[in-house]
Amino acid sequence: MIYSVFLWRKGFRRDDHVNYFVLLFGFGLHTAAMILRGFSLNHCPVTNLYEATLFAMWTIVAVYLVVGLWPRLRFLGAFASPVLFGIGVFALMPNLDSPHTTRPGLPPAWTSVHAALMALAYGAFGLSCVAAMMYLTQEHNLKLHKLQAIFSVMPPIQRLEAVVGRLLLSGFVLLTVGLAIGAYDLSHLIDPQAYRGDPKIVWSALVWLIYLGLIVMRWRFAQGGRRFAMGAIGSFVFVLLTFWGTNVLSPLHNP
Repeated sequence: MIYSVFLWRKGFRRDDHVNYFVLLFGFGLHTAAMILRGFSLNHCPVTNLYEATLFAMWTIVAVYLVVGLWPRLRFLGAFASPVLFGIGVFALMPNLDSPHTTRPGLPPAWTSVHAALMALAYGAFGLSCVAAMMYLTQEHNLKLHKLQAIFSVMPPIQRLEAVVGRLLLSGFVLLTVGLAIGAYDLSHLIDPQAYRGDPKIVWSALVWLIYLGLIVMRWRFAQGGRRFAMGAIGSFVFVLLTFWGTNVLSPLHNP
């Protein structure tokens, strides 16, 4: 994140490969930590808020490392690093790593798949937020007729808009499948109706509707550009600001 500040000052014109390899090194440590934790728990480490947050971070970096193989998109890490740092600091907040408790009757395998898909969806939404920030930066430079907007290695503004849309669509599909599996899990409880108004369930439905609205706005009504980018950023900020609170208030997810 600190090195990214220097890339911002340089206008993303050089040395972005250093940021890429630093993130790659951190990704290796992150992966090793998740594997060790998974073996110690004997299941996928996505069962509490701390683990879900770390898995979402891991997903964002994994997608970036693949996209960053293309030099023209490599400096995406300069935008992603501050976001990842902020999420990482949030994950270290006290009481997020709560003891691993499960509801009787919930299939452990499907519960892990549900949690993993939800974390992957949030990871895709996070990366779409980063791409949207790039879009707004490029648009600002073009409006000011800055030469760096024309000659820099940043991808064309139309391509950035397409990347935001595709990442949002991918995240929405993952979110939909994850919610469907969560509903299947819920049906195995003794009294599933008792959790119909659970804050986390209501919040998840709201997030699903928000991103559905963005997708409909983008492909049905051809609403792109700045408004669409702001929607992608605002939606992910809403997810970040409310994710922890809804978990704490949820009797189902925080027994």
